[in-house]
Amino acid sequence: MDYLPVFLNIKQRDCLIVGGGRVAARKARLLLRAGAHIHIVAPTIKDELVGLLQQFDAMTYHAEVFHPRYLCNKALVIAATSNHAVNQAVSVAAQAKNIPVNVVDNPDLCTFIMPSILDRSPIIIAVSSGGSSPVLARLLRTRLEALIPAAYGRLATYAAQFREQVKRHFSHPDNRRFFWEKMLQGSFAEMVFAGRDQAAQDYLLKTLESSSDQPPTGEVYLVGAGPGDPDLLTFRALRLMQQADVVVYDRLVAPAILNMVRQDAERIYAGKRRSHHTLSQTSINELLVKLALEGKRVLRLKGGDPFIFGRGGEEIETLSQHHIPFQVVPGITAASGVASYAGIPLTHRDYAHSCIFVTGHLKDNTVQLDWPALARPNQTIVVYMGLLGAPELCRQLIQHGLPATTPAAIVQQGTTSNQRVLTGTLATLPTIIQNNPLKAPTLIIVGEIVKLRQKLAWFAV
Repeated sequence: MDYLPVFLNIKQRDCLIVGGGRVAARKARLLLRAGAHIHIVAPTIKDELVGLLQQFDAMTYHAEVFHPRYLCNKALVIAATSNHAVNQAVSVAAQAKNIPVNVVDNPDLCTFIMPSILDRSPIIIAVSSGGSSPVLARLLRTRLEALIPAAYGRLATYAAQFREQVKRHFSHPDNRRFFWEKMLQGSFAEMVFAGRDQAAQDYLLKTLESSSDQPPTGEVYLVGAGPGDPDLLTFRALRLMQQADVVVYDRLVAPAILNMVRQDAERIYAGKRRSHHTLSQTSINELLVKLALEGKRVLRLKGGDPFIFGRGGEEIETLSQHHIPFQVVPGITAASGVASYAGIPLTHRDYAHSCIFVTGHLKDNTVQLDWPALARPNQTIVVYMGLLGAPELCRQLIQHGLPATTPAAIVQQGTTSNQRVLTGTLATLPTIIQNNPLKAPTLIIVGEIVKLRQKLAWFAV
């Protein structure tokens, strides 16, 4: 994150704009909407600013060149001249006094960026590209305009109006949040959007009166986060990620996906890597039960799909034994997601009539698999977690009947910007891996189907 998004209260505060043209006028109108007292410093000003000065008493014009004395007691400063030297002088002087400064169209001289704003007061949404592409920020704001009706502002006003009454009714903070989630996503919100204000108020009060203040009942959401690309999340996964109180997540959950969890949710890392477990599986099972019994909505976020080498079955078996309610949300497993992004179909009528998934963990320096079942023709083999065991894997497949020339690929961090695909054969893959250090997670794909990558690779990073 290049900039920390903040919202400044500049009501009745003195702010400085250096410049007298159209850009300065545009910034002045924005600051006026936020309730600021504005000082304009420029040798001359254009008609647009003259009109604003005549219209608003909260504006003062100083017909001079910029001098640092104008920074005294200012809440923020905007430099909007066409003279780079002046803009730079304003920036240097403001930063020396620790005053937030924005230099229009020059991010290097800014300590804050002016975003593109969607105003649904009291709801305000700011979109910024960090100064790199203001046009793109405006385009995104335009999309949000269509998605967020003006009535959302009225919805927020109602929430403020009844906030104290709801707070008095519920002694448990979680119950208050559950109540507002129900109101703001259900019939109450639809009534407000339709302009049925009295009906909306009556509905809210009736629902509040009938709502219990008993300790909330916990629940666990077992959610597959997919192979890494946030765009591959399901709608249901995202919805539950946004309403969970606490998230227990694995090492394979991509940071970009974890950032989509509700910001105030507690985060508990339960990651596992070879020979190092932050929490044992038994401890994770017990933790999920404990958190749910505390009344928490628990998000168990797992890379890929929770039921494919994710030990999700063990976790919900424990939940069931303790009568804990749970939901399961499938995710795109690494086999299908990574293979697709690598341009390698898992089945094809000319190459593979079946596909088999296995794990390639080393145990006592061996990979313990059903080798005769794997070493069959016209079959795709997908090996999860097989990076260290790749030499043994290839040796055993050759020993049990697959030709040494059988195509094979290994994919590093598939579907992400760090994706890397290396191809060879069962005979050459171990040497390829040795000469090209890879970072977990990786996926190995073996079979004639790998030949198609040359034609079908589409995902370029």
